Amino acid sequence: MENKNQVVTNTITRELRDFAAPTGNIYETVMIIAKRANQISADIKHELSQKLEEFSTYADTLEETFDNREQIEISRYYERLPKPTLTATKEFEEGKIFYRKAE
Repeated sequence: MENKNQVVTNTITRELRDFAAPTGNIYETVMIIAKRANQISADIKHELSQKLEEFSTYADTLEETFDNREQIEISRYYERLPKPTLTATKEFEEGKIFYRKAE
């Protein structure tokens, strides 16, 4: 995923009028951001499952199961990423989200 370092991970007070300005309606804006956050979340989940799949073993006994440092580091990396809603909000503020009204 790109531009994750630029997303602020703490709470920011935002002006609702600024969010409503591009769409004309705050509820439409919230739905656009929510749908984009769901897309980002699905992409991250897919990417993580692909990376962790390399480490999966089909062992039936506990003796064959062991902690893998690389797997732990990958999991920690994804835990430290900003939440998808924050990423989607940042993309919306920067005008990087394409949306259209269904008519």
